[in-house]
Amino acid sequence: MNRNVLEGMWKEMRGQARQWWGALTGDDLERAGGKAEQIIGLRQQRYGLTKEHAEKESNRRLKEAKLNN
Repeated sequence: MNRNVLEGMWKEMRGQARQWWGALTGDDLERAGGKAEQIIGLRQQRYGLTKEHAEKESNRRLKEAKLNN
């Protein structure tokens, strides 16, 4: 999914992101504002992931969300 699309759809997807990544708080997601790099960075911090792993899993989730909409 295009990162610009993510930012545009963020309010709709924020609840779903909370389900996917429960370690991220609502405040974390609000501050990230749908910016992919910030979300990936937060996931790296909270889950101890490498950037590559966080990015790959985020992209997979976003593709699934796009297919379901």
